[in-house]
Formats: sequence, C-alpha cells, structure tokens
Amino acid sequence: MCEGVADFFYPISVLDKERILEICSAIKIKGITTIATDIAIPTVSYVGEKLGLCVNSYESAICSTNKLKMRLKFVDFNVNSPKFWNIKSGQVEKLTPNFPVIVKPVDRSGSRGVTKVNDKYELSEAINEACKESLTGACIVEEFIDGIEVSVESISWKGNHYVLAITDKITTGAPNFVELSHHQPTMCNEEVKRTLEDETKKALTSVGVENGAGHTEFKITKNGSVYIIEVGARMGGDFIGSHLVELSTGYDFLEGVINVALDRFDINSIRSSNNNCSGVYFLSKETERLLPFFERKNMFDVEKSIMGKELLRIKNSNDRSGYLIYKAKERVLI
Repeated sequence: MCEGVADFFYPISVLDKERILEICSAIKIKGITTIATDIAIPTVSYVGEKLGLCVNSYESAICSTNKLKMRLKFVDFNVNSPKFWNIKSGQVEKLTPNFPVIVKPVDRSGSRGVTKVNDKYELSEAINEACKESLTGACIVEEFIDGIEVSVESISWKGNHYVLAITDKITTGAPNFVELSHHQPTMCNEEVKRTLEDETKKALTSVGVENGAGHTEFKITKNGSVYIIEVGARMGGDFIGSHLVELSTGYDFLEGVINVALDRFDINSIRSSNNNCSGVYFLSKETERLLPFFERKNMFDVEKSIMGKELLRIKNSNDRSGYLIYKAKERVLI
C-alpha cells in the first residue's frame, strides 16, 4: 500500500528487528515510530535504542505489548485494574475464578481471540482459541468488569504525559466486544474524566512509556469506578489517532508523534483549537442500517468507504466491511 509513496521500501517482516536495524543504520534514519499497531512496537524500540533515537526503552515495549507483564506493572504501581490469571492451553483445571471472566491472548489486539466466558464449561474452548491467536501461545484470564468502554488518547515527551482526548466506544458486547463506533469527546462527567486522566498517566509511567503516543483503554462501572484494561504505546487504531483527535480538537496528533520521534517536539503545540464532535461508525451485519449513508451526501462525507460486499457478523476488527467518519457540533447518533 505504501510502496508507491515511500522513498525507501523493503518487503520484510516488522518482526525482523535485526534486519530492520541493519537497513535503518545504512540509510541513517533520523526517527522511527509505529502508528497504530502493537506488533511493531518492540522492533521500533529495539532499533531506536541501538541508533540513539527518541523512543521508549525496549523493556517498556515488551511490557506494553504483553498483557501479563503489563498487569504485573499495574499491580506494582497501584493502578486500578481487574484481577487476572496467567494460563496456557490445557491448564484450565487450575483455574477457580468467579464467573464471568474475559479470556484474551497476551499479545494481540483488535479483539482477536477475546471471549467473555460465563461458566467453567465454556472456559477450556475460550482458552484454546486465545492461545491459538497468541504469538507466544499464552493467554490471560481476567475478571469481567461490567461497564462502558472508553479510551484515553495521549502523547508523552521525556516522561511527561499529556491527554489529548477521551473516546467513548460502542461495542458488540459479549462475547467478543468488537467496536462498532467511536465518538469524541467523551460524555463522562468531570470527576470521572479527572480519574481517567490520573490513571492514564500512572499507567503509562508504570510500563515505562516516556515518548510518543498512548492509547489507554478503560471500563467504567455504573457506580463510576474506573478500571484500566490495557495500555497501548501507540495511537489508537480505528481512525481514532489518525482522524478523530484532530477532527475534535484541532491538534494534528500524527504530526506530534512524528516530531517526538525526530526529538523536536514542542509542548506548546498540543493546545486545542477546536471544540467539535467527531466519530466513526463501522459497517457489518450488525450495523447494516448504515448502508443508506454511503449512497448520498451527508454528515459522513469527511470520509467513508465500503471495503467488502458481504456483511459479516463480526468476531474481530478484520470482519468489518466499511466505515463512516463525521465531524459535527454535536454527537451524531444513528
């Protein structure tokens, strides 16, 4: 997709950190980053450390891409997070959790291999599925937190963390919790927003994030309790980082991340200049009501696309068939 616009293009795996280091050293890069994928984060930190660039440490990269290591850091730094159990396929008999629980691979994103389990009879299959999706064959079982989902979008510079926006998420719900839409700004009250910001900064520090984008996911219960689900040392996917932050705040998040990577970030640039609403809706069998909005001019003309003719019932983000992005003075609900 980027071969035609890149000055240099090398068709190699983002996991091949030694080969990427060799190439980056040869062409004398000035910065390195990844935008919205977890899988490249360790390579970015490995190469950046070797070349003396502005990146998070390699140790931090491992902690922010492994849910077990991340959870252990949360415990050390007193970040409020769900109870959890580390497990491998075939070890289900050792578990005695209170149901329901969430089972997920330790090292994947995009809802791959994520399942809500209501009783012990469903647990073994869910663990096997999560372990299949895991790059290391391991999964984590978490206490299920019932509540709304939000994410906090942030940028860090030299260990200081700046919150840019808070995103409300609408998902399919159980069993896979795949996102159907995202909206900014959040509708949470001021007290909850302050808690979200405080917990985000504490969580980013706990896993060693010092430079670059942050995407921190939370659950908020009916009584206002805030539980962190995970930290991503990257921009939020699903157009959150690339589109929604700038549409709702006026801040060019992508430019900021690039400037951090080039070690020339200006904290004064993060001042918000807009006060808009923005959002994205995803097309699937569950949201086929969206189809008419692709056919005529409307509030979604910021950007919209149908990527597949067949509408699937979604189990992970890859099953979605299109998207609609809006910018408006008020939240668009359809």
